[in-house]
Amino acid sequence: MKRGFTLTELCVVLAVMAIVATFAMPSFFAWQLRDQIDARARALFSTLSLARAEAIRRGARVTFCRIDSARHCLASGKACDNGVTDWSCGWGVFVDQDGKAVLLRMQAAMMPVSIAGAATDLSFTPPSGQVIGGFRSFDFGPRGVESNAYSSARRCVRLAAGGRPRMTQGACGASA
Repeated sequence: MKRGFTLTELCVVLAVMAIVATFAMPSFFAWQLRDQIDARARALFSTLSLARAEAIRRGARVTFCRIDSARHCLASGKACDNGVTDWSCGWGVFVDQDGKAVLLRMQAAMMPVSIAGAATDLSFTPPSGQVIGGFRSFDFGPRGVESNAYSSARRCVRLAAGGRPRMTQGACGASA
C-alpha cells in the first residue's frame, strides 16, 4: 500500500494556506511599520544622549541637526534631497573643534517614518550639556497616514532644557 497525499488533499492545504496568508499580511505590514517607527525613535533618542554626553566630556559645543546627502547641516525649513522638510531625511551630530564642525555620528534617511519636531538645529553646551532654546519634542509616526491611524505605533521623544531626552508611546504634538 502506498502512502502519501492525493492531489485533492494538496490543493485543499494550499488553498487554506493562501487564505491564512491573505488575512495575515495586513498585520505583518502594520507590525513592520511599528517596528520601523520604534527603531527610528530609539536611534534619535540615543543620538541626543550622545550629543549631550559629548558636550560634557569634550567641554565643547555639540550641534545636532538635519543633514543632506553631503553630510552638511540643512537650514531651518529647507527641504532635503527627497523634498521633505522634517527630520526623516537624516541627522548628524557635530562637535566644534578649532572653529570647524567635525561629524561625530550621522543617521541616514528613512522615508516611511515621519518625524515632526524642532525646525532648527539643537546645540548642547558645556559644562552640563544644556540645550540652547529650552524644551523640544519630536513626534514619530507613519508617513502619509491619517493622524489617528496607527496611534499605538506613534512615539514621542522630548528633550528637556537640561539636555536629557525621554521617550514615550503616543504622539506628543510636535510641529514641523
